[in-house]
Amino acid sequence: MARSRTTHELTGVEKAAIFFITLGPEHSAKVMKLLPEKMIEQVTYEISNITKVEPEMRELVLNEFIDMNDKFDYFMEGGVDYARDVLTKALGSQRAQDIIETSSMMALTRKPFTLARRSDPVQLLKTIITEHPQTIALILCFLQPEKAGSILSSIPDELQSDVAFRIATMSKTSPLVIKRVEKVLDEKLSNVVDSNFEAYGGVDTLVGILNSVNRPTEKNIMQQLDDRDHDLAEKIKLNMFIFEDVITLDDASIQRVLREIDNNDLVVAMKGASDAVTDAIFTNLSKRAAETLKEDIEFLGPVRLTVVEEAQHKIVSVIRRLEEVGEIFITRGGEDAVVL
Repeated sequence: MARSRTTHELTGVEKAAIFFITLGPEHSAKVMKLLPEKMIEQVTYEISNITKVEPEMRELVLNEFIDMNDKFDYFMEGGVDYARDVLTKALGSQRAQDIIETSSMMALTRKPFTLARRSDPVQLLKTIITEHPQTIALILCFLQPEKAGSILSSIPDELQSDVAFRIATMSKTSPLVIKRVEKVLDEKLSNVVDSNFEAYGGVDTLVGILNSVNRPTEKNIMQQLDDRDHDLAEKIKLNMFIFEDVITLDDASIQRVLREIDNNDLVVAMKGASDAVTDAIFTNLSKRAAETLKEDIEFLGPVRLTVVEEAQHKIVSVIRRLEEVGEIFITRGGEDAVVL
């Protein structure tokens, strides 16, 4: 007789599937609509592959859920790390991470500045424009990149670079400071429209915002950042257009870039390229050149990731330089791509 499986042998997704089957279609639908789309697909797949659920297994999964639910009262004391530990033991690491990420729905935690994220950009700008640049930078770090970009584009030129610099150099902020700023902002926004120690800001955050602003705003910020901190500006430039973004260029731009870059750099960079980038490159090469490039890539053999990334950065630098002199244009902030 085959041994029955225990819940410890099930993945988090399998447990979730059994849980939804037990709840029934009506209740399951209410819960499932709160899950991330990727998780819904995974759970749906598991449900479709389960023909029946043994009573013992159903009871074990439900007992784990009940035990996990009983521990929710302690999450505020234990913090996110404790919540993640309990959820991981009960539902598996992937499911635990999904719950933490959608914690505002589960009342475990919430992302600060919810009202600001929901408010109209124009109204929000009017509310924060007189605040200290550090306060403005902190608020923008929590907004959607598009909204933050819209606001950054609208503030005075002399303030743009200061706020951008503070975003790029920000790493961690005390939760007490975040709560204090949020409370004051919420009071001001209360007529318009709902913490844990987390890292916000940094180069990646600024890059996301700058990719959503118009070209004049970006040029103004980057020029002043370069005067203030050249190394930081260069780091931001390299991250604003990554190698994988080659697929966003039109064919004429890609061909112009290919004429400018070193073939050895291209061979190394292609070792780490996605299928989409590979297709874009090969499509813009002659048949003979494409065959030669494929042979060079195969002949090259294994290459360290750091070497590949360095080659890709060199190509990105060429792309940025060509854009700066107006030979190609990178689409950003709703602008149309143009090739001269």
